[in-house]
Amino acid sequence: MTRKTILNDTHRALGAKMVDFGGWDMPIHYGSQIDEHHLVRREAGMFDVSHMTVVDLRGERVREFLRHLLANSVDKLKVPGKALYSCMLDEQGGVIDDLIAYYMGEAFFRLVVNAATRDKDLAWIEAQAAAFGVEVRERPDFALVAVQGPQARDKVIGLLRESDRDAATRLGRFAAVEVQSAAGVPLFLARTGYTGEDGFEVVLPEGDAVAFWNALLEAGVKPAGLGARDTLRLEAGMNLYGQDMDESTTPWEAALGWTVALDEGRDFIGRAALEAQKAAGVPRVMVGLVMDDKGVLRHGQKVLTASGEGEILSGTFSPTLGKAIAFARVPAGETGNVRVDIRGREVPVRVVKFPFVRDGQAQPGVLG
Repeated sequence: MTRKTILNDTHRALGAKMVDFGGWDMPIHYGSQIDEHHLVRREAGMFDVSHMTVVDLRGERVREFLRHLLANSVDKLKVPGKALYSCMLDEQGGVIDDLIAYYMGEAFFRLVVNAATRDKDLAWIEAQAAAFGVEVRERPDFALVAVQGPQARDKVIGLLRESDRDAATRLGRFAAVEVQSAAGVPLFLARTGYTGEDGFEVVLPEGDAVAFWNALLEAGVKPAGLGARDTLRLEAGMNLYGQDMDESTTPWEAALGWTVALDEGRDFIGRAALEAQKAAGVPRVMVGLVMDDKGVLRHGQKVLTASGEGEILSGTFSPTLGKAIAFARVPAGETGNVRVDIRGREVPVRVVKFPFVRDGQAQPGVLG
């Protein structure tokens, strides 16, 4: 049974091409994926991300619970509204999911987790929460709209009531604030996103989502589909769960070591396995690739290095760079001259640092 967001009819009325995405009927584009990509890099675009799962955690020991559940440390969160990106691991150090945790108060944290992993995530979180007396409440009554791009914040702030505009303007990156729209709708406004551009991810009551979307349209924000979201996030060097990492991958192997906090005295799930792998030497690493030849790098293609074979994880044609880019997982060690097997032809590629694009510009070394 394919699920639909509250904006499904709205997407269809706007001429969206719909596809199945993790069991959800979602817009892939509204005419041109490339145009939507450039729109977000240069102006502002909006995405329906209501398939994402909001989970509210409440209880006196909720911080203690999250210190145990997450590889990153929620002790970094001291100011209400502040957010943290983290992996949630199994005992072997494998990634169950990546998520954002928001600190709302000492007895209330909010998580936003991926759509395709919803059932697995909820079961895991509930099983772990029982020992801490934490209430786990999924919020299907919420919709989510991401507004992204250089003009995105101004467009959203223009739709807020006057008294909330200053707080929204001053909101720092990776933080959230509760405000109201000019129409009186409560909005959870987070300065986060999955495109590498500035903007907001807006959580709001499902019943108000269509009117809010239409108000954004009237303010000049155009819709963008999952196709552009994927090329934008890959340019920005952001992992996609299920393609770039999963339970068979540790954060060390997914270039997510920066999200692991090995702080003293905190025994999070998977910590022992991570420490053991680090001590023994991480066998595989994730690298960025750029192909200067014509062609496209795609998931599953074989990567040939001096240390052995790897494979392409996420691969696409980058509209901003005009070249094919990819994440690949390869054996640790010297890579040498790297090639990708494209239908039996070994095509040379360059190993580069990611993100490939930041603030709309190619990063040093990416273009050669």
